[in-house]
Amino acid sequence: MSAIYRILLVEDEEHLAEVIRLNLELEGYKVIYARDGVEALKMFKEERFNLILLDIMIPRLTGIDVCERIRLENEDIPILFLSAKNTGEDRVRGLRAGAHDYLTKPFNLEELLLKVSILIKMGLKTTGEISSFNNYQLGDQFIDFDTYTITNQEGQIQLTKKEALLLKLLIEKKNQVVSREEILEKVWGYDVFPSTRTIDNFILAFRKYFKENPRDPRYFHSVRGVGYKFTDG
Repeated sequence: MSAIYRILLVEDEEHLAEVIRLNLELEGYKVIYARDGVEALKMFKEERFNLILLDIMIPRLTGIDVCERIRLENEDIPILFLSAKNTGEDRVRGLRAGAHDYLTKPFNLEELLLKVSILIKMGLKTTGEISSFNNYQLGDQFIDFDTYTITNQEGQIQLTKKEALLLKLLIEKKNQVVSREEILEKVWGYDVFPSTRTIDNFILAFRKYFKENPRDPRYFHSVRGVGYKFTDG
């Protein structure tokens, strides 16, 4: 799955924001733009991002306030402060608020793009990625993630790409509860937000494929209000 990384850009200087947005989009990133702190928090709560570029001096809520509130909900998402202030005290304050890095205006665009790339990679390592194993034996059924198929004595079942990605994620996290948020990020990506019912329907399909008793599932479990779990053995 070719990932499109999403960046929340929070900047009230429209000309600068446009320059940053255009350069990031040329690098293949998807950029969502917020003009003030309140709008930034609203977007953060409604959407999923790989990185936040956050100006400190923005209207309604300062970048420091926004950063601190985001950190109450998410400790991992990389945050890069953009600021015209360049004193040691300002940098320390920004880092203490929870930012990963600090870039002073005016800045070199190549430096910005390099920091963006580094921070996104760091964020991916923090949240984890779906592993690279290509097949799995579950009972008498063989799952091939390259061809999206399940093979058993009766024949072959063709999976959709989304089914294969979700199945692979659950197997990789065997015996762990996988949250809906993690499924959103790693299976559906950041642009589409399926309902809990949609994911439940995938789990029901898996139970059918592997001939589970829906009232007493052996492999695929729904953990109410939390997420989903795969067990084997």
